[in-house]
Amino acid sequence: PKLGTKKMIESKIVSKECQEYTRTVSLRETEVQKELREVTAKHPNSIMLSTPETQQMLQMFIKLMNAKKTIDVGVFTGYSSLSVAMALPDDGIVHALDTTEEFVNVGKPFWKKAGVDHKIKLHIAPAKKTLDGFIKNEKECGTFDFAFIDADKQNYQLYYEKCLKLLRVGGLIVIDNVLWSGKVWDKEAQDETTNWIRDLNTFIHKDERVDLVVLPFADGLTIARKR
Repeated sequence: PKLGTKKMIESKIVSKECQEYTRTVSLRETEVQKELREVTAKHPNSIMLSTPETQQMLQMFIKLMNAKKTIDVGVFTGYSSLSVAMALPDDGIVHALDTTEEFVNVGKPFWKKAGVDHKIKLHIAPAKKTLDGFIKNEKECGTFDFAFIDADKQNYQLYYEKCLKLLRVGGLIVIDNVLWSGKVWDKEAQDETTNWIRDLNTFIHKDERVDLVVLPFADGLTIARKR
């Protein structure tokens, strides 16, 4: 079946031909995921939409880890929360963190349609405040299995640090957009956002608290496993 690639986010890292081929032979997007993705693709801020293969990779991690307790920093229309919730067992939970329900409300009907709305707990507040609330309750530290960070780039390192405190040993943090359309290796690109991401990448590379891989996939994914 046709995947409607014209409505999909295109990677700036992987060639169009490679992306289309790998989607053809590997993507197993459900109808509900496709519907939410296509609705989001029409949104004025659709550039914030993650790729479907990224979502499928998140689901693979959840299943490989037998994860049950997860964090989604930066919900937007709820595409990643939907994908992770679909991969979790029935008693699993996604703590979905965003600052406004305006965009999240787009995705809520799709959460319900997929039958996973009971697995998604929405926290509307600055992510720092929500994460600090978890950390303040010492019983929460070291109990989360997985975190996905795809939010304001200025605070990526802050979110990374706080999620790392909350993760159990062996837990994963996945961070999106770490290659930033190739700007991170362009010496002429000296804008604030690019430099924030460069600094994050350098910091995590030197961080002995985690095992690390950066994948040249979609817009670049960092996968950090807590030691």
